[in-house]
Amino acid sequence: MDESARWDEGLLDETQAHFALQHLTDPRIVDDMSWGLVDTKVLHVRDGGRDVVVKAAGPAGHHIAREITAHESYTGPLVERDRTGRLIAADRAANVLITEYQTGELVEGTPYEFNPDVHAQAGSMLRALHGQARRLDEDYEHLATAKAIAWLDREHRVEVHAEADARLVLNAYRPRPVETVPTHGDWQPRNWLIDGNHVRAIDFGRFEFRPPATDLARLATQQWKGDSSLESAFLDGYGGDPRDGCPWSIELLREAIGTAVWAYQVSDIEFEAHGHRLLGEALARF
Repeated sequence: MDESARWDEGLLDETQAHFALQHLTDPRIVDDMSWGLVDTKVLHVRDGGRDVVVKAAGPAGHHIAREITAHESYTGPLVERDRTGRLIAADRAANVLITEYQTGELVEGTPYEFNPDVHAQAGSMLRALHGQARRLDEDYEHLATAKAIAWLDREHRVEVHAEADARLVLNAYRPRPVETVPTHGDWQPRNWLIDGNHVRAIDFGRFEFRPPATDLARLATQQWKGDSSLESAFLDGYGGDPRDGCPWSIELLREAIGTAVWAYQVSDIEFEAHGHRLLGEALARF
């Protein structure tokens, strides 16, 4: 079939496009909201009188499966509070899901990015997600540290001395069992929507059971730097500080390494530079 004649304009593979047609009546693309750095497609679709999001990836993309798991098991409290979209349908084998479309604009890049009330709402939302389950994981810290070392084993542009220092710290670290909870994995303003004064969350593609503090790492190294009021508002909304008693410095180091190397792999120069800055700051803590 001519791809231009298909409802998805050839943006999905045939199996994914057919799956969507099984659950939608008259789909028409409103906007291609895909990020562009990876092969994941995110389509705003109008289906008769409703708007939905169709999200899909190629066979190697593992984020769709994570997002399906999140929606099937752990987004319920956020859906009930109108804080995220409800899952309509999903197919793990085809690597595709359909959710309700959420109105609002991305918080990132707007004045709301530095609004204490937005951060307070985000803290409360995250606590609702985290509070559903807890697991003692004896392997998490070991595996997360090994993953950071594996990032350094890939091609990258981390400065030689910084790499050596990072490896020294990681190899000296002695992991212990930690409590893990359902985490978003990328909890920051680029995954928050603002609709009036109401905050909603999107993109659960990095969902996984992790220590709760991991969901604060990106905020702590970006929006909260130099503005303690945002951090305080968030923690008030959350109801405490999950970083207390956790290996926070190691988490920041692992996060910085992953950022710098991943950004290089996908040719995101600006984000790579951010990763290098984070790495310097993380190493300074040691």
